[in-house]
Amino acid sequence: MNTHINFKYINKLAIPALISGVSEPILSLTDAAIVGNIGVNATESLAAVGIVTTFISMLIWVLGQTRSAISSIVSQYVGANKLEQIKNLPAQAIFIVTSLSLIIIATTYPLAREIFKLYNASHLILDYSVTYYKIRVLGFPFTLFTFAIFGAFRGLQNTYYPMVIALIGTITNIVLDVILVYGIDGYIPAMNIKGAAYASVIAQLVMAVVATYYLLKKTHIPLIPRFPFHHEIKRFVLMILNLFVRTIALNVTLYYASAFATSYGAEYIAAYTIAINLWFLGAFIIDGYASAGNILSGKLFGAKAYKMLIALSNKLIKYGVIVGIGLGCIGALIYYPIGKIFTKDPAVLTAFYNIFWLVLLMQPFCTLAFIFDGIFKGLGKMKYLRNVLLFSTFIIFLPVLFFLHNLDYKLYAIFVAIMLWIIARGVPLIIKFRKTFIPLSQNP
Repeated sequence: MNTHINFKYINKLAIPALISGVSEPILSLTDAAIVGNIGVNATESLAAVGIVTTFISMLIWVLGQTRSAISSIVSQYVGANKLEQIKNLPAQAIFIVTSLSLIIIATTYPLAREIFKLYNASHLILDYSVTYYKIRVLGFPFTLFTFAIFGAFRGLQNTYYPMVIALIGTITNIVLDVILVYGIDGYIPAMNIKGAAYASVIAQLVMAVVATYYLLKKTHIPLIPRFPFHHEIKRFVLMILNLFVRTIALNVTLYYASAFATSYGAEYIAAYTIAINLWFLGAFIIDGYASAGNILSGKLFGAKAYKMLIALSNKLIKYGVIVGIGLGCIGALIYYPIGKIFTKDPAVLTAFYNIFWLVLLMQPFCTLAFIFDGIFKGLGKMKYLRNVLLFSTFIIFLPVLFFLHNLDYKLYAIFVAIMLWIIARGVPLIIKFRKTFIPLSQNP
């Protein structure tokens, strides 16, 4: 057991996790930036990408929690020096989540039009949303498969290989986005929004293949599930169920934010799409330190090293807040140029610039919420995470959103509600953690 958790050691885990974590929002941001600049119906296409991205993010976050559950259990067994007892669990978990992803595709594919009507999409935006979704959802099983393998690597205290896999997928997506959306004169016709969807699916497939290679070549963890199920599958499933309820609450937030933005008009949903994807990017950058908290807290908890656990949390708070403030400052420096990357529509840019400062302001609050979210996942305390999300969504976010919406604050209503939602997520986790582990750390 490493007894010296310093900045270098945390960053050895956090920086690769940060790089791999931004892969999914970069896939979405790449689609948004390229689609938002096509020559035909760019604003409607950008709005459709935003709506579908919100829904697919919901699906990924619901089942992608497998990563956190696998990481938590594996890291605790690593801390207790009992890894051999758990090595068949990841394959069984991957089997479960991949099977569920196929069921979800079969259920949502024929209902795509009805689903996006719930997001207030209509006319051309609705048509584009259905087209984009029916292609992009085909990559859903590959994404979940890759996430589960990331969980196994993180449990093994390794974030390097997930970083390599994510970089390969991101580069593949960017290159294919340019080729398939805009086309190559005389060789490949411009596919517009369909091209962005195909690029994402191919990139997700490539990541799944590379993840398989690294897991089989660099670890002793098998990918073929062996039955009967491991006894820890029960705890794994309970974690997933608690995270499932939690993620449903999280996506209630995203659903209402997206639906309200759509109801305000095309320029507002387009501006919301840019702002929320930049928010996602910031969240996943911060997630590098949250991932370090997840990985190390599970290991320290398994080893019952409570003093080191408190020291870890204190260091992560400091580093995370610095990162959050840094993100806000960088965003302020490129406040106007960044909007023009995604669109040239003056109405969309005006709506975006009016609320982007709120996205920047909430970054330090996001760091605290996400870091302690990661720590609690590493500890396996999914039930408490569930309860905090239910509180922050239904007691804080929705009442604030509806109140400010009725005052006609439009996008201001959405992002003020999101900021208060973030604060309500972070504060209870910090209080609970310190009340639980400070007394334990003081015991001889």
